Amino acid sequence: MEDVNDSTQDTGLAVASHASHDGAGRGAAGGVQSIERAFDLLEMLADAGGALGLSELSTISGLPLPTVHRLMRTLVNRGYVRQEASRRYTLGSRLIRLGEISSRTLGTWLRPFLAQLVRLTGETANLAMLDSDEVVYIAQVPSPHSMRMFTEPGRRVRPHCTAVGKALLAGLPPGEARALLERDGMPAYTPATITDPDLLLAHLEVIRKQGYAVDEGEQEVGVRCFAVAVPDAPGSLAISTSGPQTRMTDDAAARIVPALKRTAREISQTIAAEGAG
Repeated sequence: MEDVNDSTQDTGLAVASHASHDGAGRGAAGGVQSIERAFDLLEMLADAGGALGLSELSTISGLPLPTVHRLMRTLVNRGYVRQEASRRYTLGSRLIRLGEISSRTLGTWLRPFLAQLVRLTGETANLAMLDSDEVVYIAQVPSPHSMRMFTEPGRRVRPHCTAVGKALLAGLPPGEARALLERDGMPAYTPATITDPDLLLAHLEVIRKQGYAVDEGEQEVGVRCFAVAVPDAPGSLAISTSGPQTRMTDDAAARIVPALKRTAREISQTIAAEGAG
């Protein structure tokens, strides 16, 4: 039975923070344990890519069922989690606003790295993230060339046909990547688009080994793009450079890919330093 009768009137986020003074309510490094647990549950729902029941959340988290119930009840009341008719839980709509603002803030914060990438490569630089089953562009700095690529921040695309998408897919376990591809399908946008999951999964293995992905006009005819994932980012982030195929040659790749990898490491270090602070 997924529902749990709970006669107490306290909310989940308040319970552990008002725990006894022996430190039982404290999380790691002086944090509040109940808040840490609530965020853990939100991340479990996100990782599941769908709905989970109380017993599943209890099993995954290792927390007692009544504790999970109180925390989820609070998150539902605040709109961060939604309870379906089946009594299972999924992420709530209130997270959308937080995610949109967070993405814009992240894009503004990391934009100087994209500007540096443009100076190094002469081509348009992009920052993107994997959001559910889609890739969303969160920042771009355009090339100084008159012929250049433009992608509006906030634009969402399928991951199978873009360099950033393939770089991000390569960071997933193969089974998870396959499930994502099969959920949404792999429509062809150009004659170069890979539409066979097995072929793309084999391609992802090449990307893992070489450390970067290439879009060979798979999203837009005449556009070539190189991308790398940002290592150890607290979320799936990737950066890319894009331009006309006439400029984005293999000779250009020999110069652009090392710059992408170096910039990705610098972004990763900056994010880690901010988190440590």
